[in-house]
Amino acid sequence: MSDLTRLTAADLAAKIKSKEVSAVEVAQAHLDRIEAVDSRVHAFLHVDREGALAAAAKVDKGEVTGPLAGVPVAVKDVIATKGVPTTAASKILEGWRPPYNATIVERLQAAGTVMLGKTNMDEFAMGSSTEYSAYGPTGNPWDLGRIPGGSGGGSAAALAAYEAPLAIGTDTGGSIRQPGAVTGTVGAKPTYGGTSRYGLIAFSSSLDTPGPCARTVEDAALLHSVIAGHDPRDSTSIPQPVPDVIGAARLGATGDLTGVKLGLVKEFAGDGSEPGVTAAFRDSLEALVKLGAEVVEVSCPHFQYALPAYYLIAPSECSSNLARFDGVRYGLRVGDDGNRSLEEVMSLTRDAGFGPEVKRRIILGTYALSSGYYDAYYGQAQKVRTLITRDFQKAFEQVDVLVSPTTPFVAFPFGSRTSDPYQMYLADLFTIPTNLYGGPAVSVPCGLSEGLPVGFQVMAPTMADDRMYRVAAALESAVGTFTPPSL
Repeated sequence: MSDLTRLTAADLAAKIKSKEVSAVEVAQAHLDRIEAVDSRVHAFLHVDREGALAAAAKVDKGEVTGPLAGVPVAVKDVIATKGVPTTAASKILEGWRPPYNATIVERLQAAGTVMLGKTNMDEFAMGSSTEYSAYGPTGNPWDLGRIPGGSGGGSAAALAAYEAPLAIGTDTGGSIRQPGAVTGTVGAKPTYGGTSRYGLIAFSSSLDTPGPCARTVEDAALLHSVIAGHDPRDSTSIPQPVPDVIGAARLGATGDLTGVKLGLVKEFAGDGSEPGVTAAFRDSLEALVKLGAEVVEVSCPHFQYALPAYYLIAPSECSSNLARFDGVRYGLRVGDDGNRSLEEVMSLTRDAGFGPEVKRRIILGTYALSSGYYDAYYGQAQKVRTLITRDFQKAFEQVDVLVSPTTPFVAFPFGSRTSDPYQMYLADLFTIPTNLYGGPAVSVPCGLSEGLPVGFQVMAPTMADDRMYRVAAALESAVGTFTPPSL
């Protein structure tokens, strides 16, 4: 049944519903695939074999129904799963099993999905390469010596390696879209507040956004519709209906974009993108024009300040959120021999439990929030954020969506950027503005450069998630999907 791993989530759901195949057969096929290839890919930190087969059996018995009943899904290990290890890829949470489920997980269960396990990531979602996982890096199925993006590289790699048809990621500065781009998969960041953060281990509370990862735009839309919607347990959740993302994806798949205006951001033109990335992006624009779209150049003058603003806001919020990991209530506890003060135990625990990138960002954020520097750094960054939001609002008065490459370069070799944090941060150059604004954005594969995938990003106004799915599906209909070499 290995061919079951190559089907889309939509096809699997239809075959399970018609009883052409059983949910248990589908789950077993994916578990077998994980066993066959994940020792090389390392997309998963934990595989819940027993839980997956038990959930699939309930679907086959008719005990659980839903729009994605029986379809396997992988979940980023920053999302709480009751009784299943949830570590945020950090030693400080090694072995922690939450006593509750995140809202996202509850909705996945209600839709009948089958959770295969928890995927690898950069520790606490801080990184662009999944090299900062405390449990080792994930390989890119296109080339196992290259990064799968980050922080959600495990979820994207699981899709590209055919270990799962669907996955959940989180996007704080590009952590769904950038892995999607470099693995040739689809990654969507919903409108901030459109998906619940309850049960998400917080990195940057004003930016973190859970979202769907898939191999096709329609599958991403199906997953989006399942996990989105108002949640009273999340104070930032938007009490509005979920846009018709499935209908928009299916409309886009017809290949008609007549009347749709695409905004080309002028400030992204001299960005230093690799020539192959620029070429694939330009070819994709031409393909969309042939489908009836109109391209309009727009100016977003404050986008150039997005990267520095983000790297003040996100670390500041991270230094506050990660203060809870103190070795007192749960997780790792080091040096508690009865001879040390509580402060010493906390210090030793954090030193042993946090990795280098997490420590770097905590230090940056603590400094930015410190007395005498708050207004000069964090306060100024928030003002820049407001200007970027206004840039988006003005642009959307002229066009329906904005478009850009997802990331300036294709997947790079392991170790090639870890010594220079700034070069690593540039991976999110095109994705960060959307997080600061709060609108939705999606990355869809648009071509290859040097034999490696290139992503095309579509950005839409807040709560207009359907617009991005329509354009993404139209591009997919024009350029097709991309299959990595066999593992």
